[in-house]
Amino acid sequence: MSKRRNRRRKADEPSIQEQNFWSAVSRLDHDSTFWHMVETWEITFEPAPEIRWATVAYDGSIRANSERLASVEEWEYVLAHCYLHLGLGHFRRRTRWREWSLACDCMVRLRLDALRIGRAPEEFQSLPDGPDGAPAKDEESLYRRLCEGGAGLSPVYSLSGSDRPDMLEPDAQVTDKVLEKMRREYESKLALGIQDAVREAVEIAGGLTPRRPWESGEGSEPCRAKSWCMASYPLLGALAANFEIIEDAKLCARMDVSIAAVNESARELYFNPAAGLDRDETRFVMAHELLHVALRHQGRTQGRDPYLWNVACDFAINAWLIEMRLGSPPQVGLLYDPELKGLSAETIYDRVVKDLRVCRRLRTLRGKGKGDMLGPSDRVHGTADLDDFYRGCLARGVQLHEAQGRGLLPSGLAEEIRAQMQPPVPWDVRLARWFDQRFALPEMRRSYARASRRQAATPDIFRPGYIADPDTDQQRTFGVVLDTSGSMGRVLLARALGAIAGFAAAKKVPAARVVFCDAQAYDAGYMPTEAIADRVQVRGRGGTVLQPGVDLLERAPDFPPNGPILIITDGWCDAFRVRRDHAVLVPAGMKLPFPVRGEVFQMEAR
Repeated sequence: MSKRRNRRRKADEPSIQEQNFWSAVSRLDHDSTFWHMVETWEITFEPAPEIRWATVAYDGSIRANSERLASVEEWEYVLAHCYLHLGLGHFRRRTRWREWSLACDCMVRLRLDALRIGRAPEEFQSLPDGPDGAPAKDEESLYRRLCEGGAGLSPVYSLSGSDRPDMLEPDAQVTDKVLEKMRREYESKLALGIQDAVREAVEIAGGLTPRRPWESGEGSEPCRAKSWCMASYPLLGALAANFEIIEDAKLCARMDVSIAAVNESARELYFNPAAGLDRDETRFVMAHELLHVALRHQGRTQGRDPYLWNVACDFAINAWLIEMRLGSPPQVGLLYDPELKGLSAETIYDRVVKDLRVCRRLRTLRGKGKGDMLGPSDRVHGTADLDDFYRGCLARGVQLHEAQGRGLLPSGLAEEIRAQMQPPVPWDVRLARWFDQRFALPEMRRSYARASRRQAATPDIFRPGYIADPDTDQQRTFGVVLDTSGSMGRVLLARALGAIAGFAAAKKVPAARVVFCDAQAYDAGYMPTEAIADRVQVRGRGGTVLQPGVDLLERAPDFPPNGPILIITDGWCDAFRVRRDHAVLVPAGMKLPFPVRGEVFQMEAR
């Protein structure tokens, strides 16, 4: 029960007026058209002899006259009249507020007659549809007619009486930006309510039992936070719309979810009802979990410790949410350090792993020692379908956020979003660029060693052909150090060798020096590039020590001193050091446990 229903006099028994009034409020709370607006209602029921029935302000506050004796149906009509002023966006800047309020009152009356909500008080039942009997079309046309003097101001449709409008004119201190924000919020909530009402009517017409939000649990704080994201926070609205809210205390206890968690592959958000989060805390937690998905944190683990990576991501996200003042942080399960503000999750992870003893005692929103990102985490960028889908949701959210002028985002979050908006470059494309930078096409020159065809007009004249410079051709080679340990996957190995052979052939590299490594190095000598992929025979399947193979290439007298080296390994190897230009190919999700100066390509099996 919301706080507004406790605003009663201190008497033990409420009066008849109070009983009827709060019964009307309860009816509208359970009306599909208005239930989305319930959290924004601020109702005051007190003696107010200066007004006839009620007044409403731009911020959603309603003041009702407790001295008015009316039935439940009449109060329901009066309150719905006020709510429609908000939901139809009537609070706009106008030079003649009284005329504008009268035009809005006429349109509200037509809407209430169509909705059949409550019963109009007797004083309003005999009034025509518009001023002086003129038919009401829309607020703007009626407002222009009233300003031009084409219609009188009587009869009065205002709930506050003939002396003043029932819509309180916003003060001059209220900026247009605030008015626009409040109007947009109430319009979106009324639109959602109309959608629910239409769905309910269709279900009833089809002989089904209607799914009412207040009966199915959709009126809980997490579901209201989801509706708020969809209606009032466009950055995460598209993501929130595609996630299902799971509120099951037994299920959360079985999954060790103390506050909240997210499963991006199943599109489920878990909230433990026992956590007792209020409205602002629920919004903060929901935004936290959705940002995990939007920024693809789970797919960016890349061989890191999943829990410590989750901790680093939590530090980054919470700093952004606190800076944006989005809701309020929960009392427990918050990882926040002002010294880490503005740092990326990768940078925070490098700092976190330096003190594992302390980090193991930290609590995420799921609990102590557990990450709040559920599901598999051994992918580099997840599946292509999920990545494209969530990236599209984030792109639409950013576009709406900027179009509606919702304010600036923290610099770190904006940078992360820009990075996610661009799909990752495939590893084979990056490998092709690596070859392009090191192997330009050989320079061709004229030579009589291979004559071209003779012309028919002068068959006795020999003309030179074009051949590659033999001096340059001898230097066009590279070395391959191949990990042949038992943990090396055959599919990825074949894909890596095939890509290397294809790129080398395209750059007209005649041969490559191949060395196999497990417990010791096996020199396979120079092999034609077209034979690397299909003629390689793996000889050893022992442990992995790559340094002897690297040393063999660097000391070989027949290997060029500027020849680059490609190292193919699964990452489970001893540390090695390469003194010349090199690159390393590892499987997706793996990370070398030691630093290397060369570029690292993470291979994916497609």
